[in-house]
Amino acid sequence: MKFKDYYETLGVPHGADADIVKSAYRKLARKYHPDVSKEKDAEEKFKAVNEAYEVLKDPQKRAAYDELRAGGYRPGEEFRPPPNFRQDFDFEGADGEGFSDFFESLFGRFRGGPGAAGGAGVHARGPRRPPDTRARLAIDLERIHEGGRERIQIDGKTLDVAIPKGIEPGKTIRLAGQGGAGGDLLLEIAYRPHRLFAVEGRNLTLRLPVAPWEAALGTTIAVPTLAGSVELKIPAGSSTGRKLRLRGRGLPGDPPGDQLVLIEVQPPAAETEAQREAYGALREAFAGYDPRRSL
Repeated sequence: MKFKDYYETLGVPHGADADIVKSAYRKLARKYHPDVSKEKDAEEKFKAVNEAYEVLKDPQKRAAYDELRAGGYRPGEEFRPPPNFRQDFDFEGADGEGFSDFFESLFGRFRGGPGAAGGAGVHARGPRRPPDTRARLAIDLERIHEGGRERIQIDGKTLDVAIPKGIEPGKTIRLAGQGGAGGDLLLEIAYRPHRLFAVEGRNLTLRLPVAPWEAALGTTIAVPTLAGSVELKIPAGSSTGRKLRLRGRGLPGDPPGDQLVLIEVQPPAAETEAQREAYGALREAFAGYDPRRSL
């Protein structure tokens, strides 16, 4: 049995929202409907589209499927579901037809069909599932930016959790069978506070200290980002509060966020006689300047 890529079947990206998924499904269902389509293998393609939509339209089934993808399963590879993987669902079949073995292995077998009561497939219930366990998982922005695996300790167990690149706060990662009494563990993602960056959606904001002469004359400064330092040109005449934008340097997404650089002009303290004289010379050079003239 091969692992299926339901996102590829519908032609949508992994992070596609419900409206995009529905729109793609309707378009393909019209294209491959056996009553009207002249496409080769239209009936099989129509079944595949219905199966993909059955999973991606349902937040619970989609979360379970996404967990497998995040765990390293790849389309076309041989697949066997992990032990105790989601055993208690209720949902209807599509057009009275059974879905693939892959679908059934994840979400349970259907009984019924065109000759069944009501004409709709009904899920055969298994034993009642143990209750899910919920926990909050705080992740560094660097891990959110890169994705990868995070090792955590919870209830005395060490778990290796796959963190999808760019996952948003409030989203849930489901670990099958890792909760209390054999139920699933639901990890709600949160972002740890960062020493440099504030987060707003997918955008990051960095407050950048700038010397008065750098702000007045302009310069180029190496600015930190989650992917490493980049050179940023500070325009001459910049003042505190000015925002500069590094496009695509925020958190990953479709599209990715930006990094906003907020200029903060910070004059140094005059601690020596030479420094006080330098400030005095500056005052004389700008004798006509009044920063409070607008008050």
